[in-house]
Amino acid sequence: MHEANGISRRHVLLAPLLVPLANTVSAADPSGRLATPGKILVAYFSRTGNTRVVAGQIQRALGADLFEILPATSYPEDYAQTVEQARRERDNNVRPALKSGVPRIADYQTIYLGFPIWGETAPPVIRSFLASHDLAEKTLIPFITHGGYGVGSSMDVLSAHAPRARLTDAAFVMQGEQEKQTLERVSGWLGKIGAGKARAG
Repeated sequence: MHEANGISRRHVLLAPLLVPLANTVSAADPSGRLATPGKILVAYFSRTGNTRVVAGQIQRALGADLFEILPATSYPEDYAQTVEQARRERDNNVRPALKSGVPRIADYQTIYLGFPIWGETAPPVIRSFLASHDLAEKTLIPFITHGGYGVGSSMDVLSAHAPRARLTDAAFVMQGEQEKQTLERVSGWLGKIGAGKARAG
């Protein structure tokens, strides 16, 4: 119930930013080089729902197939624990196992790949997705959400893990809500009203 309400709220908050998205993805390359014949796939990884909203918008605009990238073992519900696990995976170049792969990946010629920025780069599961699918000669178009620090090294990750894909620089990038910001705001609010001291007393 809470997740459903959260996604609905995100739709409302993000809608003004996403209205022109259909035109953006179709006009990103006026030369038409991105308009590769064949089926289109929108694959995405999302933890808080921001990237999921963007993925749904692209899927509806293009009439594409939709695939959610999920790790075989879910990340912890606790934000701080997820951050620490993702940091360890990043530093050790871990590719966590995926819950499933894309059936008949060969059928798709264009793949829109969405993810949030974690630790100034693409999440570890994105490395797993790229490494476990043959994307040779496929057009790869990223859409990225972040918490204010930009895309970091994520484009380099895509290039390194999908070297034979046609990676476009016409990525859609948007700052979205992040749990860290929420936690910081709540902590600040509690501090202002003296809740911490009242509880301690």
